[in-house]
Amino acid sequence: MSDSNSSSIKEKDSRPVQGHSSATETRPNTAASASLSDPFASPVSSRAPSIHHHAPSPTSSKASFPDSAFNRRSILNQSGFGAPAFSSALSSASRLSAASPHVSTVPSTTTVPKSKIPRMKSHMLAEDTPVLKPWVEKKNSRAIFSYWIVYIIILCGIAGGAVQCYFTYIRVPLDRQPLCMVFEENFDNEATVFGENGTFFREVNMDGNGNGEFEMTTSSVNNSFVKDGMLYIVPTLTSDNIGTDAVFDGTVYNITGCTFNQTRPDNGFIMQDGQRVFDSASYYRSCSAVSNATAGTVINPVQSARITTKNSASIRFGRVEIRAKMPNGDWMWPAMWMLPKDEVYGPWPLSGEIDIVESRGNGLRYTAHGSNYVQGSLNWGPAQDLNGVSKSYSWWTDKRKSFASDFHTYALEWTKDFVRIYVDTRLHTLLDLSFNQPFFQRGDFPDVTFNGSSLVALQNPWINGTNATPFDQDFYLILNVAVGATNGWFPESQGNKPWLDQASHPPRDFANAIAQWYPTWPSNVEDRAMIIDYVKMWKHC
Repeated sequence: MSDSNSSSIKEKDSRPVQGHSSATETRPNTAASASLSDPFASPVSSRAPSIHHHAPSPTSSKASFPDSAFNRRSILNQSGFGAPAFSSALSSASRLSAASPHVSTVPSTTTVPKSKIPRMKSHMLAEDTPVLKPWVEKKNSRAIFSYWIVYIIILCGIAGGAVQCYFTYIRVPLDRQPLCMVFEENFDNEATVFGENGTFFREVNMDGNGNGEFEMTTSSVNNSFVKDGMLYIVPTLTSDNIGTDAVFDGTVYNITGCTFNQTRPDNGFIMQDGQRVFDSASYYRSCSAVSNATAGTVINPVQSARITTKNSASIRFGRVEIRAKMPNGDWMWPAMWMLPKDEVYGPWPLSGEIDIVESRGNGLRYTAHGSNYVQGSLNWGPAQDLNGVSKSYSWWTDKRKSFASDFHTYALEWTKDFVRIYVDTRLHTLLDLSFNQPFFQRGDFPDVTFNGSSLVALQNPWINGTNATPFDQDFYLILNVAVGATNGWFPESQGNKPWLDQASHPPRDFANAIAQWYPTWPSNVEDRAMIIDYVKMWKHC
């Protein structure tokens, strides 16, 4: 090793061993570049300064601390803005003396004004752009008006809505007459429903029931039966009983238990040329059918059921309530409705008809009100070709699901002043009609009508009645599931309808399209049938 190295080692070895220094010992100088007069000065950094420090003002106030173990460099020397840092805390001698008895101040000979902190620049404002202060300006009267008028209008709307709700509520017509129950059937026992003197009567018919329907109504237990406290009305195929070939050709079908004589006025007798004669033509249409491929006639391709309370219960003003689930299947026509018991004002529609609920079995995509619609209506008119139903019908819809997916309660409220039909709640109204004018006037019928041979003056059949006429007589209840029709219930060109109402043989066209519509009929009877949980009827006491 060189001499210089050995001398360095000697110098290091010659240093005294440092022990724990006392509080009065002087801290050794570790900064080689620092001045001897200031052993605590920071060494000059080799890095470029990031902040340009300015020399403190010669008049700046300083705070010094006596030499002791707690000596520290004055923080006032680190001001980089031409004024001492923390000047608000250290520029006052009285504050420093209050903070520590060891703090002394150097008096200043001149007064330096307090520097104003510059406002932070905004990137959104151009240089020298004045800052708007709208809160110190005088309000514009139009601005004040436009501000408050919004709230005034809102308050007026709320108040007006509350007033309208109140008067609408108190004006809602309600049946306040006492009610007496005249009919209740919960379908606990089939013998009491369809047996002798039963609550319901099965109508057996093949003539289309005046609507050109394609089904025959039977008394078979395949089409109407009671099970587990429920009434089922189920449409089935006639071909299941007699075969497909028999439906289309070479068969004479006489329905068992035809009720023509029991259901027609005067037991099927009519007046003809001044004499009372039996209506044989209507009887044969109602009780039999012939299939002939050449003539284009078929036996009714569907069998179903139609049951009534004509022999057990009827009401004139009161309430009817039915809890039921609608059927699924294209071209099914479920209905719960009422007809007059005695036809006081003449044959249909002169004596009226009350449709509590009608629907269609077609799915939700059907464009002419499918199974998610239920409709209520009144049928009435002064002649068979004049029906005012278009002025007295309405419906309720569930846009997301079918009325065949669950049970619903259908209700009729009927008084001398109004009729209301709804589903589940009065808020879901199918029809709400006040008897505030005579029906002949409501219908706005023509002055003349065609009687088959010539034009004659139209007569008012209800001229001696009230505003409720013809709906002021006893009506009985009907429950049925029809299939197809030529009366317009299923509009033309809707839902790929397989027949035309005015065609030569609509039943045959419908039967030929069985591959189209029958797959839409569920095989499960729970989904195909109209199921009734209970029926209740009240009248005014």
